[in-house]
Amino acid sequence: MSRIRVVLADDHAVVRTGYRRLIELTPEFDVVAEVADCESLCSWFATNAADVVVLDLSMPGRGGLETMQYLKARAPELRVLVFSMHDSAALVQQALQSGADGYITKSSSPDVLLEGIGRVARGTRYLSLDVAELLRPAGPASAAPHEELSPRAFEVFRLLASGESVESIAARIHLSLKTVFNYQTTIRQTLGVNSSLDLHLYARQHGLLDR
Repeated sequence: MSRIRVVLADDHAVVRTGYRRLIELTPEFDVVAEVADCESLCSWFATNAADVVVLDLSMPGRGGLETMQYLKARAPELRVLVFSMHDSAALVQQALQSGADGYITKSSSPDVLLEGIGRVARGTRYLSLDVAELLRPAGPASAAPHEELSPRAFEVFRLLASGESVESIAARIHLSLKTVFNYQTTIRQTLGVNSSLDLHLYARQHGLLDR
């Protein structure tokens, strides 16, 4: 039986080293690459292949959600396990809608990461218990306005709500200033807010900001 080829995508070298040591203790897994940003991840897959990507959504460059959609379009058989510090139900839903095959938080035990890799590699969706609890229905409710945003617009929204300027966002995710301004307008209209402070307060209210 061939080993499961794993790519680690996280912008913290110490974290990647810890992941690699943990994963390689399992004989069925083989870590074939480590990358620190979304562009490097996409470049690696242009000439290589793997079975599972363990993906942090908050890496530099193009957003994690858009990167996941790009990789899935190029390699539909690729499985993506999001391994993130974010435990917002809205972000989890955005990730799953963008093609994630699993989602676990970094507060999970090491065994959960290993189980998640194995499960998504075999074609099963996998959620850590805390994530599954987030998504458990709490009764009838209408969709929140931010759930209408596209993955790209959602990422721009979170950056704006975190206090980043349009200029810094354009440089970070490689978009023109005009495009980011257009996103900003669309986001404000969709959420029904009028200012940067309103965006920040909305994001805090819905638990969409980094802790």
